[in-house]
Amino acid sequence: MIQDVLLSTMRLSVPLIFAAFGGMMSERSGVANVALESGLLFSAFAAAATASLTGNVWIGGFAGLASSGLVSAVFAFFCLWGRGDQIVIGTAINLLSFGLIPVLCKSLFGSTGSTPQLDFRSTFHLPEVFFGLAVVTLFVFEFFFRQSRHGLRILAAGENPDALITQGVDARRVRFRATIEGGIVTGIGGVYLSLCQGSGYIRDMSAGRGFIALAALIFGGWRPWPTFLACLFFALTDAVQIQLQGQSWAGFNLPNQFVQIIPYVATLAVLILYARKMRAPRAINQ
Repeated sequence: MIQDVLLSTMRLSVPLIFAAFGGMMSERSGVANVALESGLLFSAFAAAATASLTGNVWIGGFAGLASSGLVSAVFAFFCLWGRGDQIVIGTAINLLSFGLIPVLCKSLFGSTGSTPQLDFRSTFHLPEVFFGLAVVTLFVFEFFFRQSRHGLRILAAGENPDALITQGVDARRVRFRATIEGGIVTGIGGVYLSLCQGSGYIRDMSAGRGFIALAALIFGGWRPWPTFLACLFFALTDAVQIQLQGQSWAGFNLPNQFVQIIPYVATLAVLILYARKMRAPRAINQ
């Protein structure tokens, strides 16, 4: 059972890690990104729909990344040049994904619920490869925010954008680029959901993972290693609830509905206990 839980934790952590790291790119630059859920959904749908229409899993994967990047570009544009409240715009993007994707799915495939089932050749089914990529991304982010010029500019845009302006750097362009790059990273998690963990898109298949990833990002203090570990913790709670479903305790069968809420209860508990102790980037949502 322990081995099953650990393997399940590895598989379930992948979309959380990529969504959290995508959010890290945006939020460390000063753009509060609550639209991670929409990034996962749009990329998952675009990847599955394109793979179904073309029969090519790689084209589907690139379409998923492109769609998430495009949605992030729209989100960033309205935040930075439209000067709207970032939380409100992020919420609107999430609501857009909940309504628009079923319409697109209906127009393309005649169903509002899912895309056609993909065969084995049109999917990846290599969760260990995606998890390895997530680990590589962790080390890349560690280097990126410590050593690269673009990474240091992102940190400056989130902490003190006036310092960039005095050096002749447009802080808004830095934030815009960082948000799009973060959207592409988030898109990897969406592609994983529909083309690796699943065999096509199912309505609302992210199941709140974007919000859990945001909680992991806050819990991790917007830093790569703690965020990575927080994602593993939340994935572990999800793996445990899967193992507990259908189990009886002292002759009493606990309803699955109560078991399934364990990851979300854990998320709320962590936010209540630790959110006030975490310091967000100073210029976020400004």
